[in-house]
Amino acid sequence: MPGNTGAETRVSSKDNLDQRSDIDLIADINRGDAAAFEVLYFRYRDWVVAQACRFTGDTNSALDVMQETFLYVLRKFPGFRLTANFKTFLYPAVRNLSIAARRKSARYQSNDGEQLALENTAAPAVPLSGNEELTAILAPLSEEHREVLLLRFVDGLSLAEIATAMEIPVGTVKSRMHNALETLRNDPRTKELFE
Repeated sequence: MPGNTGAETRVSSKDNLDQRSDIDLIADINRGDAAAFEVLYFRYRDWVVAQACRFTGDTNSALDVMQETFLYVLRKFPGFRLTANFKTFLYPAVRNLSIAARRKSARYQSNDGEQLALENTAAPAVPLSGNEELTAILAPLSEEHREVLLLRFVDGLSLAEIATAMEIPVGTVKSRMHNALETLRNDPRTKELFE
């Protein structure tokens, strides 16, 4: 391909062929293996951007959050120990950096009254895979309820992993999940899915 540097192909194909677990990659990074960090980066970058986009509603801000997230991860080395699923570790960082990016963006685009109103509203729902109907269906849910549903059914995290990622008790995750599903069960657009 014209313009392909070769390094991109090397890393991408290396990630596709690299069967090391996240824990093995982290151990290798702790020993100074920069290529292991590249594999970890390419393995999770799209997921991080998708999460950031959910919070910011803006692709450019999501890309900035992705960079800041991996800089945050890089600063953990050497000596980093993974005690949970890597997505569970990344999620709070992505969330906090996204919220900060959204606030920073709002500061440059609004006055103080608008800023306060923005901080008190949920993040805009972002179309998933271009499906605007799904976005419209999830829009009435609070940010917390939408977040739990997406982490469970889109990202495939367990209830315990969601609790760890969101830094809330498992009981709260279950309650939010129940309330979100009940809201969707009563929505005429999704009611038939529950019958």
